[in-house]
Amino acid sequence: MPELVRVASLTGYFETMAHFGADTRPLLREQGLGIDLFVNPEQIIPAVSAIRLLERSAAVTGCATFGLRMALGRSIANLGAASLLIAHQPTLRHALDALREFRASINSTLRMHYEEEGEIAILREDFQLSHPEPSRQSLELALGVLSRLCMSVLAPGWAAQNVCFTHDAPPRDEHSVYQTLFRCPPIFNSAFNGLLIRRSDLDLRNPQADEQLALHARQLLKPVVGEQHVSCTEHVEQLIRIFLPSGKASVQICAATLGMTVRTLQRTLDAEGTCFTELLNQSRRQLAQQYLSNPRMRVTDIADLLGYTSIGAFSRWHKSSFGRSPKQGRSGLSLT
Repeated sequence: MPELVRVASLTGYFETMAHFGADTRPLLREQGLGIDLFVNPEQIIPAVSAIRLLERSAAVTGCATFGLRMALGRSIANLGAASLLIAHQPTLRHALDALREFRASINSTLRMHYEEEGEIAILREDFQLSHPEPSRQSLELALGVLSRLCMSVLAPGWAAQNVCFTHDAPPRDEHSVYQTLFRCPPIFNSAFNGLLIRRSDLDLRNPQADEQLALHARQLLKPVVGEQHVSCTEHVEQLIRIFLPSGKASVQICAATLGMTVRTLQRTLDAEGTCFTELLNQSRRQLAQQYLSNPRMRVTDIADLLGYTSIGAFSRWHKSSFGRSPKQGRSGLSLT
């Protein structure tokens, strides 16, 4: 699938840059983006360009919470054609399912899924890119938008129990932005990026829901974005991320979870132009770079989170994948 996003994913960028008195022109040129692209919010641009733009902008402005500040001005309407459908779903669970169903028309690289564990539900978000990119700002922006979506569907006063980030904490003077946006305590150096919410919140009624408007929105979406289909590849990518920390991200377990035989799963992935090993390595590459960018995460812990039983096995995989050791990889990331 092409790694593309709508220009609307950068809503609030110019306002945030103006707040810091920064010049947008050289940064846009670096990523091959012209100012004329921003006239149409539905214009499609490369996802990597958008991700790199936010990272460079955070570095230039010296603002570690640049993405969060962009999220402060967001509304559900910024999701584009799918926003009306999402806004009128009967519960938060239905709204999240609609968001996943039409995510290709919003951001083809962002994966959102939720898990229910006891009284808690975990709303996870991560980028799936063919070539991993540092994406702290884009991840914080995405979680800020997700939190505001939940508030819009439930009530303005709603809040998650915690918001979790795999990266380390920003400077202390930046912490107030998290409270303003999420209204709950942030957890840094976490094993995942996402919101921790009460499981019961998934089935809270949306007071603004309108079944007829939702049906109307779905009919309007069909000719705009076509029939959406969650591929086997996407299902497997999600399962790999869930099973990696427990060391259970195997083709056998993923096939059983999907109700398939291993052979059927392999054939299905082959028909979609990929294979299980490729998806496993792609997820590990993305997560390895994400975790190594956090200086407080020990290499031992990263090896565990990626499903390796020893640092030696992780180091050998990292060397074969990136051409350098985890320690050298971390040093390289700190220079970018």
